[in-house]
Amino acid sequence: MDGNRFIRKKNMTDTIVLNDISIGGGGPLVVIAGPCVIEDHDTTLQAAEFLKTVTDRLGIPFIFKASYDKANRSSVHSFRGPGLDLGLDILKRVKERLHVPVLSDVHTESQIGPAAQVLDIIQTPAFLCRQTDFITAVAATGKIINIKKGQFLAPWDITQVVEKARTAGNENILITERGAMFGYNNLVVDFRAIPIMQQQTGKPVIFDATHSVQLPGGQGTCSGGQREFVPCLARAAVAAGADGVFLEVHRNPEKALCDGPNSLPLEQVEPLLAGLVAIRQAVTEQAGHA
Repeated sequence: MDGNRFIRKKNMTDTIVLNDISIGGGGPLVVIAGPCVIEDHDTTLQAAEFLKTVTDRLGIPFIFKASYDKANRSSVHSFRGPGLDLGLDILKRVKERLHVPVLSDVHTESQIGPAAQVLDIIQTPAFLCRQTDFITAVAATGKIINIKKGQFLAPWDITQVVEKARTAGNENILITERGAMFGYNNLVVDFRAIPIMQQQTGKPVIFDATHSVQLPGGQGTCSGGQREFVPCLARAAVAAGADGVFLEVHRNPEKALCDGPNSLPLEQVEPLLAGLVAIRQAVTEQAGHA
């Protein structure tokens, strides 16, 4: 790590406001969660209803996430989702019925306009974080954007990506950490990345607990994963000061059409989130006494 690039600041991250949700700035832990991909209307709505019930009970700000198109699958034969039009329609229905903000990812500049009409947060995929025109086009919508840090970037390199988004006049930027490449078909998380990115950019950092246990391409025609490590990584990230946690969940991960091996079963969500809230409270209290 180049220590000269890690400039310590005592100020908190920016607060990004979405409806009645405040992300960053020392506020409550935010949860972004949902199935990896929209499989159909009913299962997507059921997952959203479950997550909203759990987060309401725990008092956790919740943003629903699901992808209408997974353009970066390992195999050309892999399930990608219902596509732009139907997928956005399903997300709109979830948003209107449950009154929850929705997030999804865009993969081409042509998707940005339609997506901005529905999504509350537009996500840029990790593999596209270096694409200058793409990043600035997403930022130009004025929407909150969630930039997933590429597995190939050092934490301090994300400052250049954030600067690209800022040139479009958008300061509503989130950064998501999802691990770094560690040899073939493996990722590892350097938890120093969370405070480094917060302090160098001033932007809230979300930890992607499920993609961080992914084994990219580990099953040949699809990625593998080690979901048993999701809880310990999520707890470590919140202890390190993450402003939010990103989780892909599924009622039956073994039958999920995308990212099943790293998706968390729904029944494990509530106990995990309850523990994360307690850790966040302890971290906040300690920071207040520092």
